Amino acid sequence: MSENQIREAAHLILDSTSTVALTGAGISTESGIPDFRGPDGLWTKVDPMKFASINAFLSDPKAWWETAAQLAPTLLDAKPNAAHQALAKLEKIGLLQCIITQNIDGLHQRAGSQKVLEVHGNFGNAVCIVCHERVNRRYVERKIKKKQLPPTCPSCGGILKIDAVLFGEALPQEIYRHAIKVVGDCQLMIVVGSSLTVYPVASLPNIATQSGSKLIILNQEPTLLDATADLVIHAKAGDTLTRIFDQVRRTRR
Repeated sequence: MSENQIREAAHLILDSTSTVALTGAGISTESGIPDFRGPDGLWTKVDPMKFASINAFLSDPKAWWETAAQLAPTLLDAKPNAAHQALAKLEKIGLLQCIITQNIDGLHQRAGSQKVLEVHGNFGNAVCIVCHERVNRRYVERKIKKKQLPPTCPSCGGILKIDAVLFGEALPQEIYRHAIKVVGDCQLMIVVGSSLTVYPVASLPNIATQSGSKLIILNQEPTLLDATADLVIHAKAGDTLTRIFDQVRRTRR
């Protein structure tokens, strides 16, 4: 990562009147949350078809929740890192209109971001599979600590499922439609920490560029869209976004 890249990113942000960020697992690794597909990722420890699919959940909710209870502290106790904070600061000064995230950890909101579209849901909340009531994380955490698994709905007694998308489930359509509209209207998209391999979310940068948007990709590993991006930075998100924000602030003065 060079100073020229930092300055170019800052200028692209300052020249845009509508900037959207798309974030993936790579932005949260610096908060201690492993990604899914890397060498130390979650799928090296847990078979995704035995845990991350809706069929696995429905076939044995108790076993599913017992595995989730082991993973919960990693997700629920994590703290936002410098990358989350830099995006929140860009939003606060009016230079970032929205964050679309594939992550289910809620770290963008905890960093202070207000406009976040969680296209894969949120691990911290749960939803009843019978009456569809949503339940907050504190209720679920109490059930986990008491080993009352699977947790049940306080209203109807139905089994609760985390309010996140499992394999075999559709994305929340209203949120995804909103994401498509935001992307189609933006002048700049910043992809942070996403391998751009999980669809349909991975198609959003193409929708943006086809509508005339500029594209910045910040990811430690190459992506399939690197060749079409206006700027590609292969580096850690925290330090890079902090330096970009500082350059934006200096230039703006």
